[in-house]
Amino acid sequence: MARMVRPVAGILALTLSALPALSQDIRFRITENSALRPALEAASLLVAQEASGEASAQDIVAAARADYPRLLAALYAEGYFGATVSILVDGREAAGIAPLDAPSSIRGVEIIVTPGPAFRFGATEASPLPEGAEMPATFVTGLPASTDAIREAARTGINAWRDAGHAKATLESQRVIADHRDSQLDVSLGFAPGAQLTFGPVAVEGNSTVSDDRIREIAGLPQGSVYSPAEIDRALARLRRAGAFRAASLTEADATTVDLALPITLNVVEEKPRRLGFGAELTSFDGLALSAYWIHRNLLGGSENLRIDGSVEGIGGATGALDARLGAAFVRPATLDADTDLLAGAEILHREDPLYGMNSASLDVGLRRRFGETLQLSLAVGAKTAQISDDLGTRSYTVLTLPGTATFDKRDNALDAHKGYFLDAKATPFLSLSGDAATGLRLWTEGRAYFTPGAAGNPTFALRGQLGTVMGPDLLSAPPDYLFFSGGGGTVRGQPYQSLAIDLGGGDRIGGLSLAALSAEVRASVTDTIGIVGFADAGYVGASALPLTNGDWHAGAGIGIRYQTGLGPLRLDVATPITGTGAGQSINIYIGIGQAF
Repeated sequence: MARMVRPVAGILALTLSALPALSQDIRFRITENSALRPALEAASLLVAQEASGEASAQDIVAAARADYPRLLAALYAEGYFGATVSILVDGREAAGIAPLDAPSSIRGVEIIVTPGPAFRFGATEASPLPEGAEMPATFVTGLPASTDAIREAARTGINAWRDAGHAKATLESQRVIADHRDSQLDVSLGFAPGAQLTFGPVAVEGNSTVSDDRIREIAGLPQGSVYSPAEIDRALARLRRAGAFRAASLTEADATTVDLALPITLNVVEEKPRRLGFGAELTSFDGLALSAYWIHRNLLGGSENLRIDGSVEGIGGATGALDARLGAAFVRPATLDADTDLLAGAEILHREDPLYGMNSASLDVGLRRRFGETLQLSLAVGAKTAQISDDLGTRSYTVLTLPGTATFDKRDNALDAHKGYFLDAKATPFLSLSGDAATGLRLWTEGRAYFTPGAAGNPTFALRGQLGTVMGPDLLSAPPDYLFFSGGGGTVRGQPYQSLAIDLGGGDRIGGLSLAALSAEVRASVTDTIGIVGFADAGYVGASALPLTNGDWHAGAGIGIRYQTGLGPLRLDVATPITGTGAGQSINIYIGIGQAF
């Protein structure tokens, strides 16, 4: 693989001509193998110099001398190990021009590259490796050879040893032999795994308000256990998720302890402890919704998160009804272990829905357990008291609840997903303590899937399904706010909010014991910031606990525009009913942040 520097009538010729000392005009003449052009252009300092504008003769000579190894490296990365490079400055080889002996002016520069044949791997060897480790599929005899494939093989071997607890594994030797006669590259990699290590003492740096002990608890590095890069990744994810830290990183000590433990230093950058935020959403039927929140990210010095938020909805809406909410939520990360959080919440609610009014207060406390980055489960115990006014009169009740949730999230982006899927399921047993509500079970699940075919990433097909049921009580004895309605931005766009319910006769209407809804969208980008969406929604509300029975359905469809912001896409949807009164005639508008689902 020796570098040959000489003028060669090349397979690939790059010509820079009529080049004044202060102005480069680079012109490429490629006779063969034009696929290499982008890689060579990206590697050349002369090309970068030309793109930046004016350069002195000395700058041009310096760039030319530096281009020899850069162009060869680019060729090696593409699998051309027999290449020669010649760079002529006014007919003189640039390598022979001293850096301080540049001419006062330059008439032309010519780069001539002869790639030669593309090499393939001959013998490939990597040892020793831990049991079960495999080299990349690109590092195999007979496949195209490249320095990128060699580097990937080296990384794979080192990472395999690190995964087995050998944190100080290194590449000890590398033997590369180019057989120019057969255009083959023989590669032998030798690894030095070192001793298997355990997690040692954990130090903390960068914190000022969150205690060292709490940071260790949140990170959850298993001191004394065999070293694992996966555990390090999980520890950093826990710290970033805790909310009190803007950034978190980890430093491994250069030396181990006498008992082969590896000291670790956690480096954190704390967030500002308090934050105040506001939000707004507007629809043509529901009116304006305003919200605000206040957060304290480190309430007690242990990364405890307290959020107080409130909202008012229905301002200027078609019904004239106003909804108001005041809530508080407390989260203490790493309560039982690093992956289990303590949750507590309280809420006061006033609702004036089209079919019922409600005043309620609730309190709950529970635990949330994370399993990796995709799955989390939670279980809580709570109490709720409410007074309801609907077509059946005024009723009040108090119930004890035991809500459990499971969330599985494999989306690539929560606010603007292009691929992946999301599943949220909730089971809420409720026990009547007093009043007009019976004992029962409410089940709810929502699934979303996203698919973007093609390398261009456009368009995206999105699908959402919703399914809910109340089991145990009948329509008249179930807590009215546990019943289901359809219509509006959360279910069927185009249909008025909660327009689909159960007709009891005599003008009396009430929510159903079951709901099934389906939404589909096609999302396409017009520019980097502008996108368009076509969508259709359908919903079914039933009087029976078994979904899709003893009820009715409605549907809506429309189009939307998306404008990308730093916080997610700004959403504007225009929809019309496609069933029932006003089908194809009435229009509803929805505005918000993030995709509809």
